[in-house]
Amino acid sequence: MSTTTTTARPALRIPALNRPVALFGAIGAALMANVVVWLIGAAAGGTFETTNAGQVQSVAPGGIIMLTVIPMLIGLGAAVLLSYKWIGVLRLAAVIGSVIAVATIAMTVTAGFDTASTVALSVAHLTLVPALVVATEGLRRKLLEA
Repeated sequence: MSTTTTTARPALRIPALNRPVALFGAIGAALMANVVVWLIGAAAGGTFETTNAGQVQSVAPGGIIMLTVIPMLIGLGAAVLLSYKWIGVLRLAAVIGSVIAVATIAMTVTAGFDTASTVALSVAHLTLVPALVVATEGLRRKLLEA
């Protein structure tokens, strides 16, 4: 009788990240992902335009860039700075940032975009979640190792 041995695969580990890499790496990764999402949405026929008070407003590509970079720079940047005094802020920032990213999808849905634009913009909100989690957990790992 033969026996087989299986080895468990190691869990995916988030690498330790220093503050600049955590902040700017997360922003860069989310921005690249959102530009790809925008390109896919545009290829699917999305116009990324909505009408507000009789005026047509476009949110792409400049809006995609601004609405990715500025919130992450402010929120994640604040968490990175606060982590000098309190490491626990990083997990709190990951949760709060993720909840805000998901909750603000409602604004996109109610804004009156076409279907392809609505789906693409909603997915763009979701790309922020893994960027925030990897950045905050990577920085937390680095700070706990030190």
